[in-house]
Amino acid sequence: MIEIDDITKRYDQTEVVGHVSLTVPAHSIAVIVGTSGSGKTTLLRMINRLVEPTSGAIRIEGQDTRSLPAHLLRRKIGYAIQGHGLFPHRTVAQNIATVPVLLGWDRARIKRRVEELLTLFQLDPAVFGPRYPSGLSGGQQQRVGVARALAAEPAVLLMDEPFGALDPVIRAKAQEDLRAIQRRFGTTIIMVTHDMEEAVHLGDRIAVMDAGRLLQYAEPAEILTAPATSFVESLLGVGDRPFRLLSLATVAELLEPGTAEGEALAAHISAREALSALLWTGREVAPVQDADGTLLGRVTRGRLIAAAQLPGQPRA
Repeated sequence: MIEIDDITKRYDQTEVVGHVSLTVPAHSIAVIVGTSGSGKTTLLRMINRLVEPTSGAIRIEGQDTRSLPAHLLRRKIGYAIQGHGLFPHRTVAQNIATVPVLLGWDRARIKRRVEELLTLFQLDPAVFGPRYPSGLSGGQQQRVGVARALAAEPAVLLMDEPFGALDPVIRAKAQEDLRAIQRRFGTTIIMVTHDMEEAVHLGDRIAVMDAGRLLQYAEPAEILTAPATSFVESLLGVGDRPFRLLSLATVAELLEPGTAEGEALAAHISAREALSALLWTGREVAPVQDADGTLLGRVTRGRLIAAAQLPGQPRA
């Protein structure tokens, strides 16, 4: 879907992004992570040409992004940023309708799309559509910002630290909303964050950058188990890596035959959540059931801890 081919950006003699190449498969989420000044936001903005590359090429579905005028390219690519970027003098409905209006959609189609997106983000169109951004909470503003980015049904959505200003509870909900939306529409998403926890949770692939260079680009499990450099390893945090590894597996993947006493765990939750539940309740084993309440088997604390072992790490 998106090919970034030897992209470089220089300001005078300063190279802020140097010879980065990566491919983002269609219908997936790629997360670019790195510390401040690593070049991750510059790389993101070169995709929709808010920043023009010095050299290299970017192709979306095989088409070089330079083959279109920049303003027309941007209308085809959703863009969501930290702080939401909503127009304060426009209602929620008008904000979401911004790009469809520019594209010349008729009023009925725009109204349907606005109502669909507000409903999808659990915001009643009749209540929230006429409101102005100042009348929304931070979490609601963020949802409207993402809805606006998705309004014209873009195949590609770029997100720059979209959840950075949210408190942890609202942030977790926003992340789940994003995953659900991405699965529903099949949108290809490239997201920038400085939070490795968020990158592991959301990314199908993670790109780690430092000083303008791409250090590693791989699936989360590979990043966690085989970090390419000491810098990548330091971003992961030695103590956090096993727990992040657990967040990639579901309870359903670690089932054992049999049953157990006590409250059942849902098969779809992460192994990390299951281990927390067992530790919190002081249990060694718990039954596991599907969404219909059918018993599937059981999961043990020992199996969960074993799943968190990193290569070369002594067994607990």
